[in-house]
Amino acid sequence: MTYAYDPEIAPAVPMLPHLDLSDLPATREQLKAVFAELRGEVDETGVTFREEWVPGPEGAPDVRVRIYTPDRITTPAAIFDVHGGGFVIGDLEIDHPANLRFARELGVVVVSVDYRLAPEAPYPAALEDCYAALTWVAKNAAELGADPDRIAIHGISAGGGLCAALALLARDRGGPAIRFQYLGVPEIDDRLETPSMQRFIDTPQWNRPRAELSWDAYLGEGVRGSADVPVYAAPARAVDLSGLPPAYVSAMEFDPLRDEGIAYAQALLAAGVTTELHLFPGTFHGSSVVEHAAVSKREVTEAIVVLGRALEV
Repeated sequence: MTYAYDPEIAPAVPMLPHLDLSDLPATREQLKAVFAELRGEVDETGVTFREEWVPGPEGAPDVRVRIYTPDRITTPAAIFDVHGGGFVIGDLEIDHPANLRFARELGVVVVSVDYRLAPEAPYPAALEDCYAALTWVAKNAAELGADPDRIAIHGISAGGGLCAALALLARDRGGPAIRFQYLGVPEIDDRLETPSMQRFIDTPQWNRPRAELSWDAYLGEGVRGSADVPVYAAPARAVDLSGLPPAYVSAMEFDPLRDEGIAYAQALLAAGVTTELHLFPGTFHGSSVVEHAAVSKREVTEAIVVLGRALEV
């Protein structure tokens, strides 16, 4: 199918790497090689980062986190970052450049979590890892240079979906206070019934076939779309969104996740949750990798502005 991509983005589409979610071991190795090559091009100045293992969920292994501390903390706040990857790929390297930028430009601590991946560790492993790491951040906020009441959660794609679930879980368990939830193109609906999900079967980076593989790995074969999927796995199923932290939701025009993100933003608003929604025209899932495009620059800049405002930087 032909799509009206932004003219600065369109020429790059044929050159995007192909990620085969049906061969996860090979795809994970491919990603490691890509990020290892890019690592030397990332500006790491002005920020010190280190890794720690923190207590995991009860009965589960410890969780690895990467902590980014700016040379000068200007605001006692923290961003808790959850990477994307369809629940099945990705690690701390995916968001490394963005987390460096957040720490450096906002002057706040950033903590990124390396949760377990499906299908080896299906739901709720990833979410419980994130919750355990967030709890650790809140308990150790003072030592990290942050106020436990000024923590924003941030995630893109599956990371955005995990952040939406994390906000629900923290509310229902009376867990750590979350000041703000940044839900970038969130993957939140296993039913795959929205018009955008049914239409965009061949879009770059993400499409319906990949969404099917993703949810089957995360929930288990034959579970997606059934009545047995909990709201903490697929937040779009939640009927009570009251009492959640303020939110920002982004959507891309030619992204199968577009309509579920828009619907979730509308549901948050209906529940009385202050919510900002931004749909970027001419874009597709992950199109910000085309960094020179003006629309990509707007997306990146907006994340800084939105998080800074939420944390009162």
